[in-house]
Amino acid sequence: MRQIPLSIGPEPLATFDSFITGANAAAVSHLRALALAPGAPVYLWGPSGSGKTHLLRALSAALRQRGAHAGWLDATTATAPRFDESSSLLVIDACEALDEAQQRAAFALFVAAVGQGAQVAAAGNVPPVDLPLREDLRTRLGWGHVFALQPLGESDARTALRREADRRGIFLSDEVMGYLLTRFSRDLRHLMALLERLDEFALSEQRGVTVPLLRKMFEDGGALS
Repeated sequence: MRQIPLSIGPEPLATFDSFITGANAAAVSHLRALALAPGAPVYLWGPSGSGKTHLLRALSAALRQRGAHAGWLDATTATAPRFDESSSLLVIDACEALDEAQQRAAFALFVAAVGQGAQVAAAGNVPPVDLPLREDLRTRLGWGHVFALQPLGESDARTALRREADRRGIFLSDEVMGYLLTRFSRDLRHLMALLERLDEFALSEQRGVTVPLLRKMFEDGGALS
């Protein structure tokens, strides 16, 4: 009988300190400064797993620590957040996926936020000019500072995997790390999902994490898409 793995608890809070900077030092430095003094709107773009949502959450967390309030809108938001005088930040994530109603809400919120001097931070998978959005919203998203985020290189991906493995209490050998990084995308979200799945499988098998265990996991359940 396989052991049922227990949850290790909630995901760690996204902060600037927990972000693997890699080639994105300029964007991180800019957002850290915005956490202290709001400025012009900022837009982050890059492929999935490059850290856009992590950085938006880190900015939101930094402002909340200072007693500020933030509104968050993305493609999963059914009801647009109310932006009032107590709000200091508006976040619009996954801009490319917003439907027509969400685009209307995002535009109204953007205008309200700028009107009261609040910070606006947004992100998408393409530059603002290429977003499939209504023109007035697209131009506003590209009005301020725009940063292209770069995916992690191999060294930084290893650092990210090692840190998450340590948090979970998993020993990852260099052989296992090499197997993961040479056979799968370095999309950090994908790698973290692989590590979570591997952690649960190792617990259910009551075995240490090895390359043979990895192969067995994929034979039993297939690779992640």
